[in-house]
This record gives sequence, structure tokens and C-alpha cells, in this order.
Amino acid sequence: MKKYGVLFLFVFLLIAGLSLSAEEAPRIGVLRFTNQTSAGWWSASVGDELSDMLTSELVSMESFDVLERKEINAVLSEQDLGESGRIDPETKAQLRKIKGARYLIAGTVSSYEENTSGGEGGISFKGIGLGGKKEKAYIAVDVKVIDTTTGQIVDAKTIEANASSSAVGVGLSKGSFSGNLSKYNKTPAGKAIRACIIYIAEYLDCSLVKGKNDPCMDQWRQIEGKRKAKTKKSIKLD
Repeated sequence: MKKYGVLFLFVFLLIAGLSLSAEEAPRIGVLRFTNQTSAGWWSASVGDELSDMLTSELVSMESFDVLERKEINAVLSEQDLGESGRIDPETKAQLRKIKGARYLIAGTVSSYEENTSGGEGGISFKGIGLGGKKEKAYIAVDVKVIDTTTGQIVDAKTIEANASSSAVGVGLSKGSFSGNLSKYNKTPAGKAIRACIIYIAEYLDCSLVKGKNDPCMDQWRQIEGKRKAKTKKSIKLD
């Protein structure tokens, strides 16, 4: 009888542990991204594309229960919560209507820079440049985690990414590209965007799943410290 009792206890704990793990998977939704920069690759549809990219990345991690964007849009009607940072009482009431979602993730492209160096020796014909130029791209996204039960922003982080390319390529010296992000897949801009999306997913996994006390947060604290130090250094006070 004692053996059966131990076996029963083991099975019970196993089932309870599995149930607890399933319950602990945060149910989240990703809002349409917003933009505060003059990036040439931004268009009306890019906010949705970035949202879908982050959603796919989060799903692939198997750490979250992720809502489809249409479920969120049906309730919030595409309000730009991430950009405004303000959640009024009416919006709070709407947040509670999103069934089962604990958190909403809002992303705002807050900074984007690109430059080209090493252009000497190239040739230009009718605005199209050919040469061995080294192109660089930098992007920063302000990420906010909104608790749907309280309407409060419970976490916020600026995620940065860089990318460069020194391969010989073709570039436009007049105007900028237009269209959706697929046109930028192999460019420094596209690579920086993709890297930033991956970093955002990794941070959310660390913060919301593993927890603030997990060792993974040490790395993010170091990154944040370096980012702030770099920002302070770049600011010149009169």
C-alpha cells in the first residue's frame, strides 16, 4: 500500500506540475507597431507587418499563448496605445474585453539611422549608384507591456539593433524605396529590423516568462546600462 501511495503522489505531482506550466504560459497579444521616425521604409502597412513578425517570433519560442491580431483589433479598433502611452478609463474597459489576454505588447519605432561610407571609387548613372559602399543601419524600438486587467504599463524597454553590409550593391542616390518590407530583406535596414524583432521576443521571454529575478535579466541590465551611458555621452550640454 505504501508503494501505491508513493506512486499516486508522484503521478499527482507530475500532473499538477504540467498543469501549472500550462497555466504559467502568459497569454499575450501584439498591437500594431507605430513610428516616430522619418524612416524611408515605413509605410501604412509596415506597422501590421512588424506586429505579425513579432507574433510569429513569440509563437516559435513556445513560451507564450499568443492571440491573433484580429482578436485584438475587434476590441481596440487599432488604437495606438504604444505611441500615446496614455490609457484612459474607456480604453481600460475595452482592454478587459480581450478574453484571456493578460498582456498587450506595444512597439514604437523611436529611432532609425542609416549611413553610407567608403563611396569613393564608385560610379553613378542617372541617380543609380554602383560601388563598394559600406552601408549601416540602426533601429530602436520602445516596447511597452500593458496589463489588460489594470490598464497599467508594467514593463518598458528600449530595444536596439544594428546591421551593416560592405558588399557591392546597387543603391538609389535620389529619393528612397517604397513598398512593403519584403523589398528590404537583404538590406542593412531589413537585417536591423529582423534582429530587433528577435531581441524584443527574447526580452519578453526573459521578463514575462522566466521572471525579473532570473539570471537572464543581468544581461539586459548591462545592455540597458550601456545604452544609457552612450545616450548621455552623445548629449552635449551648454
